[in-house]
Amino acid sequence: MLFRCSGSGDVAGVPVFGCNCPACARARRDPRHCRGPASAEIDSDHGRYLIDAGRHDLIQSCEQRRPRAILLTHYHADHVQGLLTLRWGVGESIPVFGPRDERGFDDLYKHPGILDFRPPLRAFEPCDIGGLTVMPVPLAHSRPTFGYCLQGVRRRVAYLTDTVGLPAETERFLRAFRPDLALIDATYLDGQDAGSNHNHLGQALALLAAIGTRQGVLTHLGHRLDCAALEGRLELPQGRWLAEDGQTWEI
Repeated sequence: MLFRCSGSGDVAGVPVFGCNCPACARARRDPRHCRGPASAEIDSDHGRYLIDAGRHDLIQSCEQRRPRAILLTHYHADHVQGLLTLRWGVGESIPVFGPRDERGFDDLYKHPGILDFRPPLRAFEPCDIGGLTVMPVPLAHSRPTFGYCLQGVRRRVAYLTDTVGLPAETERFLRAFRPDLALIDATYLDGQDAGSNHNHLGQALALLAAIGTRQGVLTHLGHRLDCAALEGRLELPQGRWLAEDGQTWEI
């Protein structure tokens, strides 16, 4: 079973429109340094499962291998916008799972097309989705938001994007779960004028230490973190690194 970080960027992505900072200039020269909307996927013998659907190339990706199901962390645009076009496809329906959110996004609930929105998942209740067992855990965000914990054959994985800190019950669960690999929101540099929806770097590193993960990957990143890394101002502890689009782990 493979776990892939299919997107590692914040809402603006990298490069940022109109920005000529070193990180954005590098990404325009070399697409390997671009960051698309934060997302992930699981590739198993049972099928391909997506976590979030905000990437602009979602249709092309799904044409290469149709997903068996889609797990949504929440209904902000950069995590679901790809569904607006995907839904008008043809063929077998695609189950969509996520937290309870009566607003949803745009008119997706009203006109789902081939998307089969299933009953909302329940926090801390493991569910089997076509052969994949996942545990939804609540995150701290401005919309109802889930992270997802996966028990693979080789590794336990926690995917924790779009959060500022962690709810107490989620942190307790993760301390017991002790993921081998955790991907966590680290949108802002320390001291950056952060909003109330995302971790800054210090928060993310402290949470990774608190839950006891061996490998910690920082995701939902913006161009300022990339600039700091390019300029040698970003020192990360051993076993911690910045996510890259397309990075893959065997789990």
